[in-house]
Amino acid sequence: MDIFEAISRRRSIRRYSGLPVEDEQVNAVFEAVRQSPSWANMQCWRFVAVRDRDVREKLAEYSYMKSFMEAKGYKANPSKKALVEAPVVIVACADPADSGEVRGQDYYLVDMGIACQTLMLAARGLGLGTVFVGIYEEDKVRELLGIPEGVRVAGLIPMGYPLEEKDKGPSRKEVSEILYNEKWG
Repeated sequence: MDIFEAISRRRSIRRYSGLPVEDEQVNAVFEAVRQSPSWANMQCWRFVAVRDRDVREKLAEYSYMKSFMEAKGYKANPSKKALVEAPVVIVACADPADSGEVRGQDYYLVDMGIACQTLMLAARGLGLGTVFVGIYEEDKVRELLGIPEGVRVAGLIPMGYPLEEKDKGPSRKEVSEILYNEKWG
């Protein structure tokens, strides 16, 4: 699948077929990820691939932040089951010391956004589905996986073969609504 098709067909996948994701597929995804641009080419990202079901169940348990979820009216994280059902969960991490900061903006978050998007598009290009999970108890995830102090968990990404293909995604704004020429408006 070419890059434009992967972009247009990428969907948030929360149900997986149960087929294992081969090491070759994971390595191919990360060959793409390592090409992602980053602040001063510092490549602050690190990833943990979790295949163990018991650990994935713990990650699912930690994907609920009561105060945030209740404020939004959620009873559970909609991606909680995906963390258990996907054959592999990628835990995206970053070391802020390996990135930069300008005007109060920590660029490790930008670097991670780029790397995670590359991951999700590369996975889609290989026929895999993903969903980005950004709600979790970071300290518990760090402790569970032995992530060093100072390294931030930027997201959890279940990855596997989709149970079903989603052809139609959510509606998107027209280009004319998001792109201005020469100046704002």
